[in-house]
Amino acid sequence: MSTATPATRFLDKAGIAYDLFEYDYGGGDGPIGLQAAEAIGWQAARVFKTLMLEVDGKPACAVIPSDRSLSMKKVAAALKGKSAKMMEPVKAERLTGFHTGGISPFGQKKRVPVVFDATVISVEAPVVMNGGKRGLMVCLAPEPGIAALAAAVAEVSVV
Repeated sequence: MSTATPATRFLDKAGIAYDLFEYDYGGGDGPIGLQAAEAIGWQAARVFKTLMLEVDGKPACAVIPSDRSLSMKKVAAALKGKSAKMMEPVKAERLTGFHTGGISPFGQKKRVPVVFDATVISVEAPVVMNGGKRGLMVCLAPEPGIAALAAAVAEVSVV
């Protein structure tokens, strides 16, 4: 499996150190983030999933722990909006250039506002998130990635 993706190229260009984890992407039943955490043997709280959404009709991205759910009210407030809803998968794929199950916050085709759940700072570093391809994860310290994306950090998830 080739590990060069728009996400890894973004990280390389930004000078951000990362390691890669590859696993057999099943795409089966259950949340993809939890499947990934189990496949690579990491705690689900340290494996983050990328969710594409629309805040007041405009595209945005939220990165939250794989064992948590996104609060639409909290994410809308964090991105200075009134309402939020999940983006349709086809629209998310077209916007990001990635397939669902492989969407990374890094290297998206169109840059959109990004918010990381505040737990990304409180969990043990490094953390893992999608590397831009199904079955490919990047492991990195969260702060440089947040800075490179000029992302917000806010409490946007719920248990």
